[in-house]
Amino acid sequence: MLTLDKIYHAAYVLRGVARRTDMIPAPKLRPDSSIFLKSENLQTTGSFKLRGAYYKISQLSPEEKERGVIACSAGNHAQGVALGASKNGIRSIICLPASAPISKVEATKAYGAEVRLVEGVYDDAYEEALRLRDEKGYTFLHPFDDDDVIAGQGTIGLEIMDQLPDVEAVIVPIGGGGLISGVAAAIKSLNPAVAVYGVQAAGAPSMLEAIRQGKRGALRQVSTIADGIAVKEPGEHTFAYCQKYVDDIVTVTDDEISTAILTLMEQEKLVTEGAGAVSVAAALFRKLPIEGKKTCCLLSGGNIDVTILSRVIERGLVTSGRSCSLMVDLFDQPGQLRDVAGIVAQEGANIYAVHHERSAAGVKGCYLRLDLETKNFQHVEKIKSALQAAGYRVLDRA
Repeated sequence: MLTLDKIYHAAYVLRGVARRTDMIPAPKLRPDSSIFLKSENLQTTGSFKLRGAYYKISQLSPEEKERGVIACSAGNHAQGVALGASKNGIRSIICLPASAPISKVEATKAYGAEVRLVEGVYDDAYEEALRLRDEKGYTFLHPFDDDDVIAGQGTIGLEIMDQLPDVEAVIVPIGGGGLISGVAAAIKSLNPAVAVYGVQAAGAPSMLEAIRQGKRGALRQVSTIADGIAVKEPGEHTFAYCQKYVDDIVTVTDDEISTAILTLMEQEKLVTEGAGAVSVAAALFRKLPIEGKKTCCLLSGGNIDVTILSRVIERGLVTSGRSCSLMVDLFDQPGQLRDVAGIVAQEGANIYAVHHERSAAGVKGCYLRLDLETKNFQHVEKIKSALQAAGYRVLDRA
C-alpha cells in the first residue's frame, strides 16, 4: 500500500542520491497566474525517474538483487534503473523501444546497463522485458505500476509542499501514471485543498480515456513527440490512485507541446523534453482553471533528442505566430519582388526564404511564397493587410 509514511521513507533513502530540484518562479508564462516550475528536468539523469527506480532497488531482497534486474522504458526510467543498479553493484538489463532517442539509449549504456532495443513503442518493450524475466529469472522493475516506484516519485510532492507551502494547484505530466500518483498522494495527504491536475499528450490519452470509461483499456496506437508519456495502457495501481487523488486530466497537442518547449527555452532558459513540457503547455493554452492561483508546473524531464530539437522549435515558432509562410499572387514582371519585400520590411518582418513559381493559370501570372520571421499572429495579419492594401492578393494557403 502507498502511504505518506512510505513516501517519507523514500525521501530518507534518496537523500544524497536525488537532487532537491529548484522551484523556479516564472511570472512571464501566465501574467494572470503565479506560476512556479519544479525543475525535475535538472535532476540527476535528467528526469524524475531516478527517484522511483533507486527507491525500488533499495527495497529489493538480497536474492532479488543477486538475480539482476530488468526494466522497460521509453528512456528515462532506463537511466534511473541503470544508475541505481550500478550504485548498488547490480546487473541491469533494459528493454527500450527502437524509436527511443539515441541520446537516451547512449546515456543508459553509459550508466552501466545492458540495452535491448525492441521494435514498437513502450508497451512492446514491456512485453519483451516480461518474456526475458520469465526466461532468465531477472527481477522486473516496473516503470510506474509499483508502490515503491510511486513512493519514490511522491518525494517530489513533499518537496513541492515544502518549497511552496501555499500552492493552490499542481500540474503534472501523465504517461503510465506513476509520477502523478505519487505526487498527488503526497500533496492530498498533506493538504487536500490543493488541486492536482494531470496532462497527457493528445496522441496518447490512455489515462484520460480510462478515467472517462471507469476502467482500464489499451489504446490501439499512440503518436506524439512526447515519447516519455507515449503509453498505451495505464497501470492498475496508478489508475486507482488517479481516480482517488487527481482532480482533472486534460490533453495538449504536439504543436502546443512544441510551443511550451520553445517558451521555456526563451523565457526561462530551461531545456525540457516533450513529456517534461506538457504541464506548461496546459498552462499556456489555458486548459485548466488556474487564473489567479499559485500554481506549480512540474517539468518532469529534460532528455530531448538534439536531432529533433530544431524541428520542435520550428513547430513552436509556427504555432506561436513567430514564423509563417505567405503566398502572394502577382504579375510576373520586373519590380514585383522588390515592392513586396519593401512592404514586408516596412512592417518589421524578416524574409528568410523566397520561392517563385510561374502560374499555370496565366502567361503573366506567378506565385510568390515568402517564409517570414514575425512577432505574433497579430503581426502576421498586419502584414497581410498591408499587402492587400497595396493591391496584392494574399492566398489563404501557402
